[in-house]
Amino acid sequence: MAIDCESRRYAVLQAVHDSEYVEKVYGGYYNVYVEAFGEEGDVWDLFRVYEGDFPELNDLHKYDGFVITGSPSDAYGNDYWILKLCFILRIIVAMEKKLLGICFGHQVLCRALGGRVGKSKTGWDIGFREVHFMKDVGGCYRYLDHHEMSSFLSIIEVHQDEVYEVPEGADVIASSDKTRVEMFAIADNILGIQGHPEYTIDILFNLIDRLLQMDVIQKGLAEDLKCRLESAEADQECWKMICRSFLKGK
Repeated sequence: MAIDCESRRYAVLQAVHDSEYVEKVYGGYYNVYVEAFGEEGDVWDLFRVYEGDFPELNDLHKYDGFVITGSPSDAYGNDYWILKLCFILRIIVAMEKKLLGICFGHQVLCRALGGRVGKSKTGWDIGFREVHFMKDVGGCYRYLDHHEMSSFLSIIEVHQDEVYEVPEGADVIASSDKTRVEMFAIADNILGIQGHPEYTIDILFNLIDRLLQMDVIQKGLAEDLKCRLESAEADQECWKMICRSFLKGK
């Protein structure tokens, strides 16, 4: 396939198996991420890093940016693919490419750069969460500066791990009453987001059902979550704009 030299090229570093639901409805998580963060004319490649499928080191320069997805795996684990991902991420950072980490991606990016991650001290966070931005953060990071938003945005959360300490030189740019490091950034090329700006409400409902089936959460909690979610809404479109602006360097 011929690629327009003006096109921007990105890579999805997928760290999770496609669920049956996402495969059936969306054709896989790759499509969910591209739909959320891509723009017309972009070229997006997929690497299933959880299967050991990584971009070649000699090809990293071809990309304008990389997105690391969520995952049920622990970012602090020592599986071979997780250790290799950390190694690749450090190379990408040295090349000053755009790196956007989502949930597990946020955590493993932090780990790769010398931060600390682990199990959340307050347990699972599932549902909508208000994420509050630090004062004057927009003036430091352009992708936040020109979006009309309040001091907080609601986002979909599904995680039981969190960032304990950000890497040296990183700024914590948003927090919540549940998780201290909801977002961190380094310069203009690294951004980690604990929540899921790419998720839709139906994906969240399906995840709740799957967690219930696996006995990860109790039936009463699952029913309460669904009831509360029906009367609330996340600011997903604004989150998508933030992520697109970050990847484009706007």
